[in-house]
Amino acid sequence: MPARRRDPQSPMPYPRIARINRLLREVVAEEVERLADGDDRLRLMTVTGVSTTADLQHATVFLASLPPDAAEALAAQRVHLQHVVGRQVRMKRTPHLAFVADPAVNSADRIEDILRRLQREEREAREAREGGQASDEPGEGGQASDEPGGVGP
Repeated sequence: MPARRRDPQSPMPYPRIARINRLLREVVAEEVERLADGDDRLRLMTVTGVSTTADLQHATVFLASLPPDAAEALAAQRVHLQHVVGRQVRMKRTPHLAFVADPAVNSADRIEDILRRLQREEREAREAREGGQASDEPGEGGQASDEPGGVGP
């Protein structure tokens, strides 16, 4: 029987690891939500994903944002979260949890900022070409009329 090995060039993890990542994300997200009821520092925390090592010893929990006070609270609750994972997930060993801000969210924010800046520059250039008459606000710039020709008084 041929060995089942993953192609090192393939970005997809083993299906088992992917299932474990999804399960850990659900368990940790639910427990963080429960903990947020008693600790305001954990309010509005969003678990975006989990990445577990192949040996299942370590799991990195990705959060949409991780302010310093929330990082402190999660560090204090890490053992409790690992205990909850150990109770709810049948695994030989419970992975050591680490919490980090999701770099994908930061990249998306940076891309959105760039797109907004480009749109603003394009709008300003278009207004400059049109002689500054164009405006996004009604009632500014050229005035419209109710007359059929569209020319104001």
